Amino acid sequence: VSLSLYRHMCKYVVGTENHVKTIRLMNTICDNLSSDDIKVIITSGSFGEGLQMIGSDLDLMFVLKDIEVHDSRTPIAFSRSKTNFSMMTEGTKPGFVMLQLIGSPHPLFCEKCRMGNYLSNVLFKQTFLNELGPFVHGPCISDIHGLYDMAPSLHSKSWFKPASGWIVRSNSAWPDENTKRMIIDHGMLFVPTGAKGSPHEEFEWRISFSIAEKLLIYTFSHTQLLCYALMKILLKDVINTDSRCTNLLCSYYLKTIIFWISEEIQPSAWTPANLIPCFMRCFSRLIYCVQYQVCPHYFIPENNMFENKIEGLDRTNLLHTLHVLFSYRWRCILFSKQISHVSIFRCNVQNDHSEIYYEDIHKLLNSNVIIRVASVSGKYKTLSMAVHNSMSYNSKELKYLYAYFMSIMCNKHCQSVYLNRTISNKKQYKQYKTCLSYLLMNINHDTVSGWLMLASFFYKTNQYKKSLIIISYALSKCTPEKLFRGAEMSVMQRLIVKWHFVQKLGMVHLLKKVLVDYVIFKTSTFIPKELLIERTVIAIPPVVYAHFLSFLCHYHLQNVRKFRNSIQDLQLTIDEDYFIGEDVIVRSSSYYCLGTALQLMGDNVSAKRAFSETVKLLSSLPLLIRRLKRLSMIAVL
Repeated sequence: VSLSLYRHMCKYVVGTENHVKTIRLMNTICDNLSSDDIKVIITSGSFGEGLQMIGSDLDLMFVLKDIEVHDSRTPIAFSRSKTNFSMMTEGTKPGFVMLQLIGSPHPLFCEKCRMGNYLSNVLFKQTFLNELGPFVHGPCISDIHGLYDMAPSLHSKSWFKPASGWIVRSNSAWPDENTKRMIIDHGMLFVPTGAKGSPHEEFEWRISFSIAEKLLIYTFSHTQLLCYALMKILLKDVINTDSRCTNLLCSYYLKTIIFWISEEIQPSAWTPANLIPCFMRCFSRLIYCVQYQVCPHYFIPENNMFENKIEGLDRTNLLHTLHVLFSYRWRCILFSKQISHVSIFRCNVQNDHSEIYYEDIHKLLNSNVIIRVASVSGKYKTLSMAVHNSMSYNSKELKYLYAYFMSIMCNKHCQSVYLNRTISNKKQYKQYKTCLSYLLMNINHDTVSGWLMLASFFYKTNQYKKSLIIISYALSKCTPEKLFRGAEMSVMQRLIVKWHFVQKLGMVHLLKKVLVDYVIFKTSTFIPKELLIERTVIAIPPVVYAHFLSFLCHYHLQNVRKFRNSIQDLQLTIDEDYFIGEDVIVRSSSYYCLGTALQLMGDNVSAKRAFSETVKLLSSLPLLIRRLKRLSMIAVL
């Protein structure tokens, strides 16, 4: 049964070891390329550890480079160009510190407290509030939809004294000495939140071991990682569904329990055939912790995380629920919709590896890493860093990953170029060649969107025939066996993935060959002026955009029969929902393109119907409606 559950978790929930490795590598590259002279970005939380769980958000840490925190025990030699603090633990709970100002070249959010100037965590967080992140959520800044949490953080190169016992505590094989040394060398972080109820709560900062915990989880075997995922599923999908137990436990407690158990038993115990006994051992430890109200922090055991947390009736109800679930043994996880008895035993037969491989691809396309990749800057400096890193590695996998990132970055960079036609011919030619070179590097992240961006460039420079050649080539790639983000895979698509699996391509390299993605415009540089779009990012389905751009080219070439055929193809693409997907904003852009084409052709009645459909789809987004200028013409059509 353990092996069947292991295969089920690999296939349907967490992914294979290769998938987890890919997610971690992509996160690391995102972090490296997003960091600069001011800040270091760290992907944290479950996703940073390589786990993409249903409903999980994106956790990022934003570490300021111009502020340093020092250990008050050691002599301080600090840079006068930076702001420097000393960590003070007197009068604080284990795991928290106060940051006393030593010196700063800039005014800071410090206030008098206990005979010194201390940094206020409240004022510090307020400086990061903006339209994209308007809410404070613990130590984090959160967006309005709850999709991401960003924790502004400070760094210390020193290892915190109360955590020094961890270095010598474990004599087992886990964690090994190299991992310990790496963790200590990274130092630690401080996040802006104090101990609840503390008299100096506003001036306290919690010590974050996020980097240490990520490095520890990176040493996990895949069985350990799946056990951690099972515990998270048990909490979120089973325990928390009991209204009496909701929010009494958090996943950090479960991670702590697995760390302690990993230190206690030999790494050889974590095997696929032993997954269920390992899971039950963790579950049993959780019950013990609740029953005796003790859950020592892994790095600072003096910090009992259950102290004053789960008491009275809450503790009684939680214990009752845990004991009832434990009586089902491993089958308690079958109460989760993510795991069913039938699907587990269906995995009893060894699956074709390619079948698990395309499940990995499906998970990758729907994971937060796609959002992370899209957030990487397209600035020249960042692109240069990516090129340098790509040339520095011998690994083919890393080279393909960097080629993927550079393709997306070139897409952003070339869209930031302003095609100025008032400058001299020589400068105009240089601008043209530069933009074209970036566009030609923008074809490595999927099969078609880069080519359509190139076609858009030729259209904007009045090279309609060249644009039509590129459009025809792009359409030839939009065939039914290709993958599309957000869509389930057909039998034909699974067969093509199987063929590429035989060729042993990496997941990211595979995307260039089999993924059809949206055409995303971030500026007006390549958007056809006929769309009348003002200051907004717009994503258009690839086949829709190809036929719309084909219409525009034939329209300007006065090929009446051909531009009418393009409109018919555009209408048919929308009617058959061909590579469009479920996203309402993307679907609305399809109707907007159709309405624009119909209006240019003079069919105002049909154009009005298409525009009305656009407005209906965007009814909850009035600001976006206002930026699509042709929609304001509905009343006069």
